Amino acid sequence: QVQLAESGGGLVQAGGSLRLSCAASGRTFSTYTMAWFRQAPGKEREVVAAIKWSSGSTYYADSVKGRFTISRDNAKNTVNLQMNSLKPEDTAVYYCAAAPGSSWYQIDYWGQGTQVTVSS
Repeated sequence: QVQLAESGGGLVQAGGSLRLSCAASGRTFSTYTMAWFRQAPGKEREVVAAIKWSSGSTYYADSVKGRFTISRDNAKNTVNLQMNSLKPEDTAVYYCAAAPGSSWYQIDYWGQGTQVTVSS
């Protein structure tokens, strides 16, 4: 059974940092693109960052460039999202996702989500 299990969410003050992890299991993801999405109340789900598992090439939304870093750990089969200089507008439920190939438009697997709350 394929699972994406997020961890690391929580409450932090503006300017602080959090590190999210996504433990992937149940299949090999070497041909997948792994992505972090977020959804704030009343807003659409949006992609935050993505990484191609095989090459390590990355993508960042403009709103998080320079503050967030996505990485993968092949040995642990995890994808991490280091979030620095957090802002109240980063408050959302963050989801890990896996998409076949080089884009994140067709998601095969979703995690259950982890809440990130940034207080001002």
